[in-house]
Amino acid sequence: MAAEIVNPRSDSKTHGAAGADGISGAEEPFDPAFALHRGGKMAVQATVPIRDKDDLSLAYTPGVAKVCSAIAENPELVHDYTWKSQVVAVVTDGTAVLGLGDIGPEASLPVMEGKAILFKQFGGVDAVPIALATTDVDEIIETVVRLAPSFGGVNLEDISAPRCFEIERRLQERLDIPVFHDDQHGTAVVTLAALRNAAKLSGRTLGDLRGVISGAGAAGVAISKFLLEAGIGDVAVADRKGIVSRGRDDLTDVKRELAELTNRAGISGPLETALAGADVFIGVSGGTVPESAVASMAPGAFVFAMANPNPEVHPDVAHKYAAVVATGRSDYPNQINNVLAFPGIFAGALQVRASRITEGMKIAAANALADVVGDELAADYVIPSPFDERVAPAVTAAVAAAARAEGVARR
Repeated sequence: MAAEIVNPRSDSKTHGAAGADGISGAEEPFDPAFALHRGGKMAVQATVPIRDKDDLSLAYTPGVAKVCSAIAENPELVHDYTWKSQVVAVVTDGTAVLGLGDIGPEASLPVMEGKAILFKQFGGVDAVPIALATTDVDEIIETVVRLAPSFGGVNLEDISAPRCFEIERRLQERLDIPVFHDDQHGTAVVTLAALRNAAKLSGRTLGDLRGVISGAGAAGVAISKFLLEAGIGDVAVADRKGIVSRGRDDLTDVKRELAELTNRAGISGPLETALAGADVFIGVSGGTVPESAVASMAPGAFVFAMANPNPEVHPDVAHKYAAVVATGRSDYPNQINNVLAFPGIFAGALQVRASRITEGMKIAAANALADVVGDELAADYVIPSPFDERVAPAVTAAVAAAARAEGVARR
C-alpha cells in the first residue's frame, strides 16, 4: 500500500484540555486523548527508496515522464502505476460530527484522521481526510468531482441530513468510482448482520419481524430501506414528532418517500405506540425510551440501542425484556460498529475496480459479517468484534464477488 499509519505524537506529559494545550502556558493534568492526538494520528510514507541519483531519476524526473506519457495515452493505466485504486477520500463538511453536531471542518479533522487509520488498520485501504470549508450542496459536489481523479473511492462522512442524501446521489451519478456515505450504509450493513443472527438464534427469519426505528436521519432512513430490501416483515420509523406515516403533513421529501415505503401496519402516534408488540427496536437518535414501552414489546424481542454515549435503552433495562441486546458502545457485548463494514466494503470494491457500491454488494457484506459468528452464535455474540481478523477478509471477498455478479466490476 502507498501509505503507512504513523503516530507522530510527542512525549510531553502536560497536554491540556481543549483550548489550553500549549496555548495558555498553564500546565494541565496529563490527558491521554490529547497526548495521542498531538501531531495528528497519521502520516504518508514512501513505498520506494530514494537512496541515490539513480533512484531519484526513476521515482521522479526523467523516469516519471515515461509513466505520465503512458497514462496520457491510456488513462486506464493510472490504476496500475499510481495509488489511485488503493486510496479513498474521506470527505466531510463538519456538520454532523459524531455526537457533537455542526462543529466545522477544522474540528472534524481528528475524526476524519481516525476514520482514515481505521480504513488502513482494518481493511488495508489507504485514505486521505478532506474537510471542506463549505456546507453548500452544489459546492461540495463540484469540489469532490474535481478531486476525484486522485482517488479510487469517496467515503462521505459526518454530513448532516437531509443534505447527505442528495450529495451522495448526485456524486454517484457523476462519478464512476464508489461513493459511500458510511453514516447511512455502514450502519445499515452492521445492523442487518446483527439482526440476521438474532433472528437465527430465536428460530425466526427477517420476514417474521416487525421493527421500530427511532430516528429519521441519515442512519434511520438507510437502515429502514436496507431492512426492507433484505426482507423484514415491516418497519416503522419515528422522528421527534412521532411515527412517519402517510397521514402527516409536516414531512420533508425524504420522509414522504419513507412514509410510502415503511409502516405497512399504518401505525400513527408516538414511538411508544409502535413499540407495543414490536419484535425489534433500533435506536439511532439519542433520547430515552421509557421502560414501560420496552416492556410492551413482543416476547423474545431484540433491542439495538445504538446512541453514544448514552443508549436509548440502558442495557440493564433492555435485558429485563429482550432476548438480544446490542449497543453502539465497546464496553457492552454486541457492539454495532461501522468499522466492521466500511473497510472491507471498500477493499472489495477497490479490488475489482467497481464503479459503484450496489445494494447487492451491501447485502453480501452483511451476510458475510453475520457468517463470521458461525457456530459461536449466542445472545451476547450476534456480531463479531472489530478485532476479529476474519472480518475484513470475509467482507472483502463477498463484496468483490457481488460486484462481479452485478456487473459493476472492471477487473
